[in-house]
Amino acid sequence: MTLTPAPRSSVSDHVFAQLRDAILSGAYEPESALPSERDLAATFEVNRHAVREALRRLQQLGLVKVSQGGATRVLDWRAHAGLDLAMSSGDILPVGTLVRDMMEMRACLGADAARLCALRGTPAAKEHVTACVDAVAAAAPDLDRMGEANIALWRAIVAGSGNVAYLLAFNSLVSGALAVGHVPPTLRTAELLDVAGHRRLGAHITAGAADSAFAEAQALLTAPLSDRKETRA
Repeated sequence: MTLTPAPRSSVSDHVFAQLRDAILSGAYEPESALPSERDLAATFEVNRHAVREALRRLQQLGLVKVSQGGATRVLDWRAHAGLDLAMSSGDILPVGTLVRDMMEMRACLGADAARLCALRGTPAAKEHVTACVDAVAAAAPDLDRMGEANIALWRAIVAGSGNVAYLLAFNSLVSGALAVGHVPPTLRTAELLDVAGHRRLGAHITAGAADSAFAEAQALLTAPLSDRKETRA
């Protein structure tokens, strides 16, 4: 791909985005060297500070390794990048099944979070889950409102699980370029409109029935995946 000079505003963002896209598109292969800071600054018609800032962000995403006094080497994103890469560049990442993959991750995380919330959630946390279930039910049949209430419910469940790593992953899954929360509610109709399933999930968590909470959460969260398979068939 051809790199173009940066506009006068957000020059660092412009440099970062173009280099990120060039790396993900394969224009720069793993282990290859990026042009020097001096050459990049000349290409983009920006100062070297803007280039350094862009390279720093690329390094944070796991796309390059910056060596002081040496070449900046491109890394294989499949071996070095984290979930934040999908969140910041989901429309560019060369993975055709990324939305499905994110939904599958959500289902795995959510089901286990429900299990843990049932096992070790505090009474206050479980009361909050029940209130969130009521909010989902009250929003029916408005899919947009149900989608918002659904995110609040799962945030309550994940927080109640006491697993900080799950909470951080959840935050990534509901923000950024490929947020689960941005998946059109119409693609999650079976899940969102299953008010009875949500009520059963809340009841299992409140009762401390971990295995039942896991199974109910899994059934709810895999419903959109079943819908996608049927749509493609």
